[in-house]
Parts: sequence; C-alpha cells; structure tokens
Amino acid sequence: MEENILEIKDLTIHYVTDEETVEAVNGITLTLQKGESLGLVGETGAGKTTTALGIMRLIPDPPGRYISGEIIYKGEDLLKKSENEMRKIRGHEISMIFQDPMTALNPVLTVGEQIAEVIQLHHKISAADALIRATEMMELVGIEGSRHTEYPHQFSGGMKQRIVIAIALACDPSLLIADEPTTALDVTIQEQVLDLIENLKKKFGTSMILITHDLGVVAEVCDKVAIIYGGEIVEYGTLEHIYNNTKHPYTIGLFGSIPNFNEKTRRLKPIYGLMPNPADLPDGCTFAERCPDAMECCRSGKIPNIEIEPGHFVRCRKYQSQGGETDGE
Repeated sequence: MEENILEIKDLTIHYVTDEETVEAVNGITLTLQKGESLGLVGETGAGKTTTALGIMRLIPDPPGRYISGEIIYKGEDLLKKSENEMRKIRGHEISMIFQDPMTALNPVLTVGEQIAEVIQLHHKISAADALIRATEMMELVGIEGSRHTEYPHQFSGGMKQRIVIAIALACDPSLLIADEPTTALDVTIQEQVLDLIENLKKKFGTSMILITHDLGVVAEVCDKVAIIYGGEIVEYGTLEHIYNNTKHPYTIGLFGSIPNFNEKTRRLKPIYGLMPNPADLPDGCTFAERCPDAMECCRSGKIPNIEIEPGHFVRCRKYQSQGGETDGE
C-alpha cells in the first residue's frame, strides 16, 4: 500500500450570511496517494472548487466556515495550521492552477517577475537566481525564456495557462490542484496543456487533484475518480470502476449525455431538471428529484455510502443490500 499524501475526512464547508446558509460541501471523505491523480467531476455548483479552496485554506472568511472535518496532509491537519504556516505550504508543498489565467496573473508585472516571486518566497536565493529559474520554468512549459520581460497581455490564452502552470510548479510541489485548467481553451490547446501537465507530473512525481466536468479529460490523466453532486461524493473508485461498472444514477446520466461514436443514437439522454439550491438542500438524497430510479425511501434520512466492490463506493439506497455502509471513500 503506497503512502497517502492527503486524507480528507468528513469535510463540511458552509457559507453563512444573514439571509441564508449555503451548504457547499457536505461530509466529503477521500484519500490521495503519492504520485496518484484523482479526478473530481461534477456540474457547476456541485462543490468542486470549494473543496479545492478548502484544501488550500483559501475559503473567504466571512462568509465561509469550516463546520467539521480534517484535511490531513503528510500526517498533519491543515485546519490546525496558523496562517503563517499555511503561507509556507501554499505554492511550495501544495500548488493550485486556477480556472481563469486572465484573472490569475497580475497585469502590471512581467511574467518572469511573477514566476520568480513564488521561487523567492519559498527558497533563499537571490533575485537574479530566481529569475534564471523562472526562465527555465518557462522553457519547461514550452515558452521561450527570453520572453520573461513581457506582460500577460502579450500572450495568448493557451500561453497564459502555461505561465500559470509554470508558477504552480516552480517550487516542485508534492500536490497539485488543477481547477478546470482547460475550460477556456480550444480543443487543440486543451490537448497540449493536458499533455504538459501529465509530463510535468511524471517528471516531478507530483500528486494531482484535477477538477473538471469533462469525463474525457479524466479518462486521459487520472487514476481514480470522485463524482460529486450537491456537495457530496456520490460515486468513487478507479477508472475501471467508474467507466466500466457505472452504478450511481447521476454518473449513469453523465455518461448518457456524452456522444458515443460506437453506437448509433438519434438523441442524447440529458439529465432533466436542475441541481438543488445549496441554500435549501432537500432531506435525503440530493439527486432524488432528478433520478429515474428514485424510491420513497430516498427522500428522507442519511443516504448510506456502500462499498459494492473493493475500492468502489456508491452513495445510493438502490445498492443497500449489496454491501456494508462505510464512513469513508
């Protein structure tokens, strides 16, 4: 059994205002081993980004609150760390590629300065040496090092994303969180960026959490998959489990809405309805209103998390007779 680099136990994060409480993440549990890649998949508003920001301890407070749970990184609970301790971990031990490179980069600093800044923050080296390291990182992500004096607006969208990746990997982090890194890019550039992330991950031995709503991307770069809906992980397992032995009705619906070139179909099968309001989640299964297999017992009480085969977990009453309930994924 390889060593776990990250263990999240019963993580619950809410956004509390005077008007309402948004239950963004509700009891998420997962593990990540060294060198492993985990795909976190779900619709917009499912709680993917909040989970990532929660790991980084970047939840805005107020209104964000950690209600319960533990985030164990290399044997230590990040939720018990001080802000100064977290500053030493962010960018060095754990890095994040944010969704939009347009807003992630500072428009008034050169890209070289921005890459060198994170290197100087975490390593005791001179500004000149940091800049040399920054140009090396630019070369590593496929951009000429001589362009380190240029500003973000002088780069295309794909190149900006490469710069953001260079910043994230500049200090050789042990854990990389990639939050929809290819969403704003065209298909050709998406493929290049994914290949780049995968090659750099192998080069540095980095573990990765990839947040996306694209199951094709997950199949290409991930070892395990967690399907998230309504702030909960509803199905969790290896690629083999999720793609070849799909069980949860929501996961089945996701695959049903993707074109299959091996089958002739006149019409795709969408998942009807909308995600529930996280400020007013229903009792019982959060997917029950959209589920074709919903039973009356699905609409109340805590939904059990069933291990239907070793390492394959489904949060659904439909499989309650097939396995034992567990608290962890």
